[in-house]
Amino acid sequence: MVAVRETEKWENPTRTKGVKSMSEELIAALSTPPGEGGISIIRASGNGVIERVDQIFSPAKGIKLANKDGFSLTLGWITDKDGSKIDQVVIGIMRAPHSYTGEDVVEINCHGGSLPVRRCLQRCLDLGLRLAEPGEFTKRAFLNGRLDLSQAEAIIDIIRAKTDRGLQLAMHQLEGKSRHIEEIEDNLVQINAMVEASLDFPDEVGDLDYDAAQSLLTETIDKLNNLLVAGSRNEVYRDGVVVVICGKPNVGKSSLLNALLRKEKAIVTDIPGTTRDVVEDYINIRGIPVKIMDTAGIRFTEDRVEKIGVEKSREVIERADLLIFMLDIAEGISQDDIDIYNLVDPGRVIVLVNKDDLESKKISPLQLEEMFAGVKVIRASVINEVGLEELEKAVEEMVLNGAVPGDGLDIMVNIRQKDALERTYEQVRNARQTLKAVPLDCLAIDIWGALETLGEISGKSLKEEVIDRIFHDFCVGK
Repeated sequence: MVAVRETEKWENPTRTKGVKSMSEELIAALSTPPGEGGISIIRASGNGVIERVDQIFSPAKGIKLANKDGFSLTLGWITDKDGSKIDQVVIGIMRAPHSYTGEDVVEINCHGGSLPVRRCLQRCLDLGLRLAEPGEFTKRAFLNGRLDLSQAEAIIDIIRAKTDRGLQLAMHQLEGKSRHIEEIEDNLVQINAMVEASLDFPDEVGDLDYDAAQSLLTETIDKLNNLLVAGSRNEVYRDGVVVVICGKPNVGKSSLLNALLRKEKAIVTDIPGTTRDVVEDYINIRGIPVKIMDTAGIRFTEDRVEKIGVEKSREVIERADLLIFMLDIAEGISQDDIDIYNLVDPGRVIVLVNKDDLESKKISPLQLEEMFAGVKVIRASVINEVGLEELEKAVEEMVLNGAVPGDGLDIMVNIRQKDALERTYEQVRNARQTLKAVPLDCLAIDIWGALETLGEISGKSLKEEVIDRIFHDFCVGK
């Protein structure tokens, strides 16, 4: 049967085709940010690139790069066409297949000024190397079997991580997600083999062991569900949330922003309406990247500029993932407070009652309980930094509220991977539901379809143009 033969060659034809054509081309790019710095690194890759770079390198001790072992560093100079020295550098070489790309790799560590970097890179191009495309080094690592596609995408998450927790999850994805996918793939291959054996060798094998097949399908469904749940729970650590501070003028919104940021970002005065525009910045709340936004106090005003600020406040409130609605305990709950609260969704609000350090309190616990039943209420003194830790804990709880535990899996799943997992889940679930109702050859086709869909995550069965688009999101030099 077709499925058995296909299982035996469960490889991505895109890799085989890509390796040959890409290895014949030598590429180079700046792998460190442009601008002045201690050092800059120019990375070059391709079979034979070590011998090629040797032509523009004058070693300090006369040993050519071509005669050096892999994972070695050599001091010397990059030379110009006339033999003059451009810059003193340290060159690291890694020989195929034991390198990031799986090809010969050269890394030129030159001084971090714009002129030496530009001239050293130009000398590489003079040798016939071309500038690398965005993500081309990592793409070569994928095509040469050094990484699967989900690991390559984890590298983007590592680069873009905004918090320690986001970085930790990205590292787990780089190291561990492939193992979970391989376990699911092994189950599907095993079921497929059982079906094919019953079809091809009925006398020797006999009928399909439906109980064993159903058990494997159920186990596979559970594993897929765990991946999806863990991915949904943890995606917030990559994507972050938008938290908006709102309320009427002079309740302490700008003071709260400054306290959370640990810096004077917003102007604070006792004059109502000081904040005329949305002021925003980024903070880390318990590992969650948070875009925190301070808004103009919402009230009726004839001031033209303040009126624009109030309108902007209404707009960002509508788009926020979470709202911190502030009250002034010394002023009491006014009609303006009630009107603002009616603008927001109580399901995504934390009420912060500010200035609790003052003796004059015009908001009673009973009032808070009656008006904000079922809503998290925190009594605080922003100026004394009282209640801030409780606020951060409440933000974390609300962001993660309702998430089902992901069976302890510390992974992140991007949109492309989530789509493939969901389609695989449906295919496997349908196969289990129709296990005894369809002919075995139809069941084999269903199982193979699930394998093909699952292969999109690792890149085994993904179209070349999709792979190109994924790596296009990388920076040049990675």
